[in-house]
Amino acid sequence: MKSGGDSVNTATLPGDPPGGRRAVAVWGIGVSVYFVAVIFRTSLGVAGLDAADRFHVGASALSTFSILQLLVYAGMQIPVGLLVDRLGTRKVLGIGVVLFTAGQLGFALAPSYGMALASRALLGCGDAMTFISVLRLGSRWFPARRGPLIAQFAGLAGMAGNLVSTLVLSRLLHGVGWTTAFGGSALAGVVVLVLLLLFLKDHPEGHEPTPSAHRGAAYVRRQIVASWREPGTRLGLWVHFTTQFPAMVFLLLWGLPFLVEAQGLSRATAGELLTLIVLSNMAVGLVYGQVVARHHEARLPLALGTVGATALLWAAMLAHPGDRAPMWLLVTLCTVLGACGPASMLGFDFARPANPPERQGTASGITNMGGFVASMTTLFAVGVLLDATGDDYTVAFSSVFVLQAVGVVQILRLRKRAARRERERLVASRVSAVHVPV
Repeated sequence: MKSGGDSVNTATLPGDPPGGRRAVAVWGIGVSVYFVAVIFRTSLGVAGLDAADRFHVGASALSTFSILQLLVYAGMQIPVGLLVDRLGTRKVLGIGVVLFTAGQLGFALAPSYGMALASRALLGCGDAMTFISVLRLGSRWFPARRGPLIAQFAGLAGMAGNLVSTLVLSRLLHGVGWTTAFGGSALAGVVVLVLLLLFLKDHPEGHEPTPSAHRGAAYVRRQIVASWREPGTRLGLWVHFTTQFPAMVFLLLWGLPFLVEAQGLSRATAGELLTLIVLSNMAVGLVYGQVVARHHEARLPLALGTVGATALLWAAMLAHPGDRAPMWLLVTLCTVLGACGPASMLGFDFARPANPPERQGTASGITNMGGFVASMTTLFAVGVLLDATGDDYTVAFSSVFVLQAVGVVQILRLRKRAARRERERLVASRVSAVHVPV
């Protein structure tokens, strides 16, 4: 029986990190940074209607907040990957914390729509530096065979941040007001910055990466081109693209307005459904991580199965006769949407074994662009279609199917090529392991 594919074999090579309690503690600090970044990233999802009232904007302008934030995030992925490969995790995470904390505080104090947009862009820039850094930190501190599980745990921490914004920040917003809620939450960024500066290290002692002698534009081009040439990197991007965005669009902005305005639910009930997505995500993430760690060949069936289930439930909701879908259907949809995040993590399980350690940051950056480009595109399309159709969510939400179709076509096109290349690397690693003295 296969058990982890090439991850198990690479774990036997000399120089593999030992893991252990120290690794958990250091990696936990990096994860806490990502946790706070996701709280800030998703805070607009529970404040969309309040933001529309505060800044006197319509659906298109409201979607611009999230689109700009995701545009900056997606555009920063490859530069951040290169920075992580060059500067290390600690420096990049530190810069990220400063930027996303300043963005959250600026959003709290923004007196105008333009200033609020600038603040969300700053937040997106800082947020972009977190997840890739956490993945790199995990690969430096834990054995390679733990890679799939570590990635799912990182995603789990992100969804926990989403849960906090859904349950805690939304209540603060309606309890103490806009400025106090957003400004007070910015203090969490200060806390994780202090922890990072005091305790986080890039790698365990004795496992320092080999310093690169390459610098300048030529080095950057080589890193990007070499990563992109690997079919596993491109397959990882398209898996991330196709799986992540339906839940992201629902949680980040349009879920609450849809449930309240189109489905006639109270804010409390809508918030509970959004919370269900987060809880489902956390549960499914644990299952997917365990399954892939033991059965590497399950990656693609899990990803495509998640896409198919999401499309089926999404279509059932939009096609249901009458103006409002029954509660059981909304609950089922939100439960299935919870699998989108864990499925998107599978993209990194295609990119990681396709690239050597010195390209992990760059390859992860390319992969991570996928879902956020899809989310950004869909957020924009939904906003424009809502304004054009007089808030017809059936038409607007149908844009999801277009991007899913594009993504599935690309996944099916690349899957055999990536599998063949991964088998070649696995054979090469086995030969290397036989000839390396221990």
